Amino acid sequence: MSIPPEDVAALLRWYADMGVDTAIAEEPVDRFAESAVPARSPSPLARPIAEAPRAAEPSPSVPRLATAASALLTATPDAVELAAREQARSARTLEELRDILDRFEGCALKATASRLVFADGAADADIMFVGEAPGRDEDIQGKPFVGRSGQLLDRMLAAIELDRTKAYIANVVPWRPPGNRDPTPQETTICRPFIERQIELVAPKILVCLGARSAQALLGVTEGILKLRGRWLEHEIGGRHIRAMATLHPAYLLRQPVQKRLAWRDFRAIRSALSKD
Repeated sequence: MSIPPEDVAALLRWYADMGVDTAIAEEPVDRFAESAVPARSPSPLARPIAEAPRAAEPSPSVPRLATAASALLTATPDAVELAAREQARSARTLEELRDILDRFEGCALKATASRLVFADGAADADIMFVGEAPGRDEDIQGKPFVGRSGQLLDRMLAAIELDRTKAYIANVVPWRPPGNRDPTPQETTICRPFIERQIELVAPKILVCLGARSAQALLGVTEGILKLRGRWLEHEIGGRHIRAMATLHPAYLLRQPVQKRLAWRDFRAIRSALSKD
């Protein structure tokens, strides 16, 4: 029985969405032997930044490993997190921070993602929106919130007279997890220093966490999003206190459209706060 070409194409797209990127061949392949090939990078967790000031020598507690692959296999999570914090802290501009992230080898998600999804919008915006992690469309385009949830976010922004030229948009984790799964706690912990430095460099007046996981990672809360949303909190970073609010993620609103009324209340409160500043 022959399968129509459009069905084959749909099946392949489904496999790609689920994170399947390797076909089974006729002959077996030793993946362990492939991973044993030394990486070209001389640094364990990050490659040198071109045309950037030389970074300070890493702390003795950060292991000096020969390759990025061996770093992921043998470095402790604490050592990787420490390296992430040191490198994020060294960034003086958003451009430097993006370069550092692009060369960072401490998060395994980089190996399965197509590209880094750093940010979109105005770097001098008064308001910053932070989601959890990129999806398929974001992984393809290299920008956050460009799929269906991003289109809904754009409409929500327009409802309070904002757009991407007046807001800054990013994610806690800048690489797409395979199959759009949730990032693990360890992956979030490793990436958190970079989004914290990003917030510090943008220095918004208002921080909006899109979804519970973003709020939990940045605001240190444990409540569910329906209990947490709509409340003004405070995010302290770099000696500054930023007003913060958690609201429903656009992807959740696509699944539960009846809850858009709650998001509308949150966005009206955000608009009112921006008008007063």
